Amino acid sequence: MGASRMSLATLPEGDWIRGISIRQPYAACILAGAKTVENRPARWPTGWVLLHTSKTIDQRALRIPLIGRTIRGRQLVTGAVVGIARITDCHKDPEGAPPCTE
Repeated sequence: MGASRMSLATLPEGDWIRGISIRQPYAACILAGAKTVENRPARWPTGWVLLHTSKTIDQRALRIPLIGRTIRGRQLVTGAVVGIARITDCHKDPEGAPPCTE
């Protein structure tokens, strides 16, 4: 067996991809297509993002029936890039208003 050589892919000048860090189990729900809205304190530009899982798991969310059904049988990887997602729209809720969705 010969030695393998790793090559680095370079992006065109000025081209890059952002990453967004989301706690589990929410990241798994995004990848499963069950979570289509993410609430953030600031606007994000539209486009593709790397989906990174933070190192913490929201333990309370694991008790929500919809989340439990969505993640059943899935491994909740933390601290890693687990996929890609596309932000298609972003709006800012009025000051002091609750998020547009849970």
